[in-house]
Amino acid sequence: VLADMDTLGRLIDASLDAGVDTYASLDPHRDYSVALVRVADRGRTQSVVDWINIYVRKVTAVGGGELLTGTASAIRGHSGAIAALAGLAWLVVLAALAAADADSGAEIPAGWRLSPRSVRAFIVGDEALGVTRKFYGDDPLVDRAVVTLLGRQGLMLVGEPGTAKSMLSELLSAAVSGISTLTIQGSAGTTEDHIRYSWNYALLIAEGPSRRALVPSPVYQAMESGRLVRFEEITRCPPEIQDTLVSVLSEKQLMVPELGDGFRVSASQGFNVIATANLRDRGVHEMSAALKRRFNFETVRPLTDRAFEAQLITRALEAELGPQRAPMSPEVLDVLVTAFADLRTGSTASGVPVKRPDAVMSTAEAVNVGVAASMSARYLGDGRVHAADIARQLIGVVLKGEAEDARRMNFYVDSVVRERARTSAHWKDFFSAAQGLWE
Repeated sequence: VLADMDTLGRLIDASLDAGVDTYASLDPHRDYSVALVRVADRGRTQSVVDWINIYVRKVTAVGGGELLTGTASAIRGHSGAIAALAGLAWLVVLAALAAADADSGAEIPAGWRLSPRSVRAFIVGDEALGVTRKFYGDDPLVDRAVVTLLGRQGLMLVGEPGTAKSMLSELLSAAVSGISTLTIQGSAGTTEDHIRYSWNYALLIAEGPSRRALVPSPVYQAMESGRLVRFEEITRCPPEIQDTLVSVLSEKQLMVPELGDGFRVSASQGFNVIATANLRDRGVHEMSAALKRRFNFETVRPLTDRAFEAQLITRALEAELGPQRAPMSPEVLDVLVTAFADLRTGSTASGVPVKRPDAVMSTAEAVNVGVAASMSARYLGDGRVHAADIARQLIGVVLKGEAEDARRMNFYVDSVVRERARTSAHWKDFFSAAQGLWE
């Protein structure tokens, strides 16, 4: 059972109460960052897992029953990582990178869990360390993002929807801070309380303003602990709410006047802000010039290499559907990738202009179409994905309430697809299925 250090401390205390003093001198917070606790009694495994879920809210099973054997003394530590991460796979990688930093004597900035070089390796991969790539895009952008987080400026990731801005934000937070869950989701309903702090009103009425009654926001928690905080889709918030961050980023302090004159939270080393914004949402709420000056802007662009995009879609389909997925030939995959690239860029590879739909034609959406086409072929078709399946499933991506997009797709089918259908059986299959779909 994967346990955090508070849980490990409780287990050690429980063993002392039971008369087992093997680990009486062990300080979990000093000696370990995460632990694998082996449970002797298989029948008690579920009760231990339930107990950890209640008190820690994060647990991951480590293999089957044969691994959950031994005694409570068989505890193994992995330095440099904590349990509040997206999954065990990331945890193991971060632990390995932390160990590599320790072995090499790499310089680790104050408040960071890894060296900047290891942060980069975690995101873009490192063959020498056996770390696989997690973000596919502009590697120099990742380097600039890491450098930005080393300084006083916040990091603003902008780009078209579906370009993995949020994923990059999460990866950076996990690698730098060991946690990626300090997050604010921007919306029209986001208030200043979501950014600063709010109150437990029952305690506030009973006790008055106090630290116990205060409910810290993700920003407040990140400042106290010296971690990164993520602000998703910041431009969906009204400008006056966005500007709450101006003083936080410039002064690295958060005032709490209710707790007395001069009470403030000063940011610990390692604190910074990563915000994301969709380029198509700029018309919702423009950022003030004052807030823009507090951020370094980096644009995350869609993939342009069609062969590489085809590889990514294939990997994603294998990960999503496993070995039982309906087979898709390279020719059908090329139809999927080419159609998305044409509609995303507004032109074909040969330069023929195409009317771009307002809908998002990202690689992530291409994967969604591929998954739907595979499901359709497996359960409703002949077990193989055809170009006609791609055409039929494309409707769910393109037609999302904009009537003009249907006319744009009709133009694409009647001009570009019709011409390709003259020389390609797969495009002919796509053309036949697409006829009448966009009326």
